Amino acid sequence: MNIDSGDTAWLLVSSAMVLLMTPGLAFFYGGLVRGKNVLNTVMMSLVAMGVVAILWATVGYSLAFAPGGAFVGGLDYLGFAGVGSEPLDGQTIPHALFATFQMMFAVITPALISGAVVERMNFKAYVPFIALWSLLVYAPLAHWVWGGGWIQATGALDFAGGTVVHVSAGVSALVVAWLVGARADHRKRPPRPHNVPFVVLGASLLWFGWFGFNAGSALKADGIAVTAFLTTNLAAAAALVTWALIDTVSFGKPTAVGAATGIVVGLVTITPAAGFVTPMGAIVMGALGACGCYAAIRLMHKVNLDDSLDVFACHGVGGILGSILTGVFASTAVNPAGADGLLAGAAGLVWTQTVAVTAAAAFAALGSAVILLPLKALMRLRAAPDVEAEGLDEGLHAEGAYGADGTLGGVPQRESLPPSLKASPHFVEELG
Repeated sequence: MNIDSGDTAWLLVSSAMVLLMTPGLAFFYGGLVRGKNVLNTVMMSLVAMGVVAILWATVGYSLAFAPGGAFVGGLDYLGFAGVGSEPLDGQTIPHALFATFQMMFAVITPALISGAVVERMNFKAYVPFIALWSLLVYAPLAHWVWGGGWIQATGALDFAGGTVVHVSAGVSALVVAWLVGARADHRKRPPRPHNVPFVVLGASLLWFGWFGFNAGSALKADGIAVTAFLTTNLAAAAALVTWALIDTVSFGKPTAVGAATGIVVGLVTITPAAGFVTPMGAIVMGALGACGCYAAIRLMHKVNLDDSLDVFACHGVGGILGSILTGVFASTAVNPAGADGLLAGAAGLVWTQTVAVTAAAAFAALGSAVILLPLKALMRLRAAPDVEAEGLDEGLHAEGAYGADGTLGGVPQRESLPPSLKASPHFVEELG
């Protein structure tokens, strides 16, 4: 096939939109934590934009998408060798553009995990964890589902990452939260987001970027992209409304944090199905995703496991529900390249989707433990108790999000810095 300029332009824009989702995630997570930990939380997303992008170009893309076996790709694309301006097989976009688009997925997925361990994980342990996780868990799983691996061979559907992104990140978050341990004051005080406008801003950026995430996964500027765009918006809208209604019935008042959470949950739930279901199916999926994830959050808060920002309940459960519901609502009348689900008279797809979800969850859980346990033997997984009490911003980064008067942009005085940072050009004697 020849390269089509319209398809190429759409995927370039979609790639930029997906990259914007990672800063959106940083704001969403950053607003939910306490003010003394917001910069550390933001950094956990920001660092993935550097570390994972480099690993993807050097090794990860090859493991995910180079010709290989049923479980992992080969080494043909190491260092992006052979990944150039020629058309991707069977597509109308440059091969390098597809690899770049997939890079943005690889970047945000490990960043999602960070929400489970904010306010206590040692940053020096977090960085090697996400680096190893992106190579040993994400890349093989992407190969299983999208790169010619065994899950793809079963006929399981995952339009834009229900299993590859959300199930893997959500289940991994649960394992990492368990191995790192709970915050010192877990259960002693109710969590209160320090900046709700940050949360709403982050959710809004995620909603915007998700159009590139889902509609861009069509890899063309065509009718399937339009379907994915529309279903993405409707599922998010349905989940927002459903969450607000549940809040109102349960507590008498809808909350902005609840509405923002509903948006994200709806987006997660529709992701595997976006290009395979009708608009009405998307509305039902968004509403069911909100109900399921809301119940999961309530249940997880009764369990003595500190998943700080409910990553498993939102992304893990949302991804699981969305993937299985794809087996219910998918229709070849919407996308001939997909499959018919339960409502179209084919019950087998529900089983196929369930097998794929179970395999992805088990692999992510095992892989996360295999990576983190050796790291735990080599280094401190969590911040020192005094650093956790003081706040990870000052203790791990020698910065603060807020000044003494509560205004944005607080910078520590030079005399309060450790000797290694006193000469840093980033810090000044007096605040201007």
